[in-house]
Amino acid sequence: MQTQTILLIITAFIIALIVAFYQYLYRAKNRQRKSLFFAFLRFLSVFALLVLLINPTFKKNTYFLEKPTLVVAVDNSASIKHLEQDQNVVQFIDKIKNSDKLKERFDVNYYSFAEDLNDSLSLSFDQKQTNIAKVLEDIDQIYKNAVAPILLITDGNQTYGRDYQFSSNRFKQQVFPVITGDSTIMTDTKIQQLNVNRYAYLKNRFPVEAILTYSGDQNINTRFEIRSGNLTIYSKEISFSGEENSRIVNLTLPASSPGVVQYNARLVPVSNEKNTVNNNKAFAVEVLDQKTSVLVVSDIIHPDLGAIKKSIESNERRNLTIAKPSEIVGIEDYQMIIIYQPNSRFTKLYEELNTLRKNYFTITGSKTDWIFLNRVQAKYTQEITRQTEYYLPRFNSNYGAFLFNDIGFQNYPPLIGTFGEIRINTNYDPLLYRTISNIETQEPLLLTIEQEGIREALLLGEGVWRWRAQNYLDEKNFESFDDFLGKIIQYLASSKRKSRLNTISESFYYGNSNIKIKAEYFTKNYEFDRRGNLRISIKNKETEAIQTIPMLLKNNSYDVDLSNLDAGNYDFTVTVIGENISKSGSFTVLEYDVEQQFLNADVTKLKQVATTTKGKPYYFNQNDSLINNLLADQRYQVIQKSKENVVSLIDWKYLLAIVILLLTIEWFARKYNGLI
Repeated sequence: MQTQTILLIITAFIIALIVAFYQYLYRAKNRQRKSLFFAFLRFLSVFALLVLLINPTFKKNTYFLEKPTLVVAVDNSASIKHLEQDQNVVQFIDKIKNSDKLKERFDVNYYSFAEDLNDSLSLSFDQKQTNIAKVLEDIDQIYKNAVAPILLITDGNQTYGRDYQFSSNRFKQQVFPVITGDSTIMTDTKIQQLNVNRYAYLKNRFPVEAILTYSGDQNINTRFEIRSGNLTIYSKEISFSGEENSRIVNLTLPASSPGVVQYNARLVPVSNEKNTVNNNKAFAVEVLDQKTSVLVVSDIIHPDLGAIKKSIESNERRNLTIAKPSEIVGIEDYQMIIIYQPNSRFTKLYEELNTLRKNYFTITGSKTDWIFLNRVQAKYTQEITRQTEYYLPRFNSNYGAFLFNDIGFQNYPPLIGTFGEIRINTNYDPLLYRTISNIETQEPLLLTIEQEGIREALLLGEGVWRWRAQNYLDEKNFESFDDFLGKIIQYLASSKRKSRLNTISESFYYGNSNIKIKAEYFTKNYEFDRRGNLRISIKNKETEAIQTIPMLLKNNSYDVDLSNLDAGNYDFTVTVIGENISKSGSFTVLEYDVEQQFLNADVTKLKQVATTTKGKPYYFNQNDSLINNLLADQRYQVIQKSKENVVSLIDWKYLLAIVILLLTIEWFARKYNGLI
């Protein structure tokens, strides 16, 4: 208690004495023995009231016992059931729950996990993906300020995410893996990986790469084959041994018919092979039947022209012609036109483009005649300064005309463009913004415009040959840049007019991937409408089952996640509620369950995690040993802790009752003696 408070209490004591003495002794005409009793009551009541007003505080210590937490995390993925360990897991958890000694020593918290951590034990063993690294990181974060050893009941098989074996060195808590599954190495052949492009062009051949592996020590012979329907279109004999346990098979297949073509790759199982699920993998290729002719019109010679030609013609279904404005013949034969740094000699070209309503791609730079360009069209105007500036690209993640990802534009060199303000006089969609001298601006560097059914792309800078070269330096190939330019060409070469409702989906999805369908809904002025109420109906073509799901607004599109769909062929229809607008499509989900590709528990990784975190691995038949070791581990002791609380006197309600009681007794006594 502070000195100031003590002095106030002493003062209150003196004041109470003075009040009692003055009222019952000093002012009393006839002092009686009763007066001393009344003075004492008045002293107590006044003193108690003053003490309540002073409200002194007292420190109060409370003691309690704090148990360490035992975290029981159970793998709920399909691989547990595939390895026939689901019943063992349930029985093991029951033993943990029924251990009174563990309950007395620990606060036991139960979790299940697969892709994410769930604070419940609703076990179905049907989850399609496992990310053990993320689960352990989440638990470590939840209990970062507590003593909480982790009992990890799993087979150790992870389908994606960071390798938990190496990330475990950052974990504060000890991990005690309970290994589910057989650790015995059995004979197994499997298709480890299948690499194939999603698209191919009609009457071309597309490459396929298969990585085949073998577990065992015997010399074996098998056969790798690829089938389309009931027809075997590729077959090759494969041999393995204990030393040579992997093979890479490279082949090409013909794209003979347009549309989505499904294939099944199969590695014929050997006689004593237990797991044959991983010997088959389905894949599909969408065969495109299209040929795009592109015309580049330029009045100057520039390295950009060569880079554009190489990039566009990297796709065998596209060809490119370069011509001067005076040499143009048969413009109607081209699907799109690239106008490179136009000047007054392009007047006739612009007249033909307006007449034929062709889509085109305009690239400006230091040689562009902006006086002419400002006059010949009205979509955009550039301030005339006759000076140049360097513009660094910055990707716009909200670009909505077509799907595209950042290919590392922040590392690309600057383009040279005209210095001054660019004014866009119509609706546009920026793909890249300008960054000038490390200052990020909202001025576009690359944008697309769609007006009255005509599409145009505008790049406000020259030097894209440096971008293609930088892409090679970064990735040792030109694929990302060529895909970037190819998508712009594909967008401009399309003759489809914009509708108020567009859907974005793939022709097929693999069963182990996220199945997402997007939709874009526009107002009558073709502005993105965030007020829409969109729903999607999914119909399974085989079972005729239909389900309707609302689509959620996310950034500049409406999304739906259909990752829970089984393999099969589906039709879908997106409908805008309250509007007579809908859009339909179809897709295929290919069967693939990554959780069924595992044959054994990954004992090596689980033991390494236990060693790194100072835990210990166990098997199901060691449950008694596990419980006894946890109880005997001196790191996990019940700790007595104290908590100091500061209590105010005003919170003690009995003192107020005493004051009321004293005043009541005084009043009745005075009333009884005729003093009132």
